[in-house]
Amino acid sequence: MIRPIVKFGDPVLARKAEPVAEVTGEIRQLVDDMIETMYAAPGVGLAAPQIGVPLRICVIDISGGRRGGQVITLINPEFVERTGMQLEEEGCLSVPGYNATVARPERAVVRGLDREGQPVTIEGTGLLARALQHELDHLDGTLFLNRLRGLPRDLIIRKIRKQQRSGAW
Repeated sequence: MIRPIVKFGDPVLARKAEPVAEVTGEIRQLVDDMIETMYAAPGVGLAAPQIGVPLRICVIDISGGRRGGQVITLINPEFVERTGMQLEEEGCLSVPGYNATVARPERAVVRGLDREGQPVTIEGTGLLARALQHELDHLDGTLFLNRLRGLPRDLIIRKIRKQQRSGAW
């Protein structure tokens, strides 16, 4: 089931998500809904808070669904290691229509549980490392806007506030 994606300004996006106590059928259905929602958006990653569910779950497919079976599911993920730095433009399904250059690690290693509740370790470089950091940020209540400073951040937030006032957001 495709779920609505919450946008910047929704309080769920600013709170730290709660750990998943047990991987149940309900959690697996949530993961399936997240994957369907991510592809429909379309996006390369989605965290549970982005659909209004404050749980530590994210899904990532850097192919954007072009290569079947490439979905990474992470439940209760945590960083093991982050190295290097890359500066690239990125956007967010919860901040539609806005992109900015954000510093992210060049390499990231994350440990968590997969859709079945089995331990998994994911190592990524480039776009996958960026996506891992982006989605785990969501689980900690951080949007890519929070990683911006000065004028770039202020301009985007001003534009969003104007859209909110006009009802276009």
